[in-house]
Amino acid sequence: MHAASTVVKIGDVGTRLKIVDVSTAACCTPMIDGALTEPAAVDLAKGFKALGDPVRLRLLSLIAARAGAEVCVCDLTDAFEVKGPTISHHLRVLREAGLIDCERRGTWVYYRLIPAALSPLAQLLDTSRVSTGVAAV
Repeated sequence: MHAASTVVKIGDVGTRLKIVDVSTAACCTPMIDGALTEPAAVDLAKGFKALGDPVRLRLLSLIAARAGAEVCVCDLTDAFEVKGPTISHHLRVLREAGLIDCERRGTWVYYRLIPAALSPLAQLLDTSRVSTGVAAV
């Protein structure tokens, strides 16, 4: 399945911008279906690298546990022994990897999960169709 795309002409200069609808695209297939291309590996590695730290993995888990709702940074910092600037750094890494998004409201920043960003990571690691070769007892 390929993503639908549209080419839009902008201005009289003839600048063309390709708009790709990724919501219907097959982002990646499980590893068991074939090896990754280099560009796909580079792209996916950004997400895995962001999740490679226990604090970031726990932060993502706390945000995801809100089931689509936002969580205030004030609630996140209370869950850790590390200082606020360290939490802010880890949240920035997750944000730059595209796994979470945020919105500032007054003094506080509210974070939310981007489920579509996690789908390719989960899909890649799906080995549910692999036979273990172990006989059931």
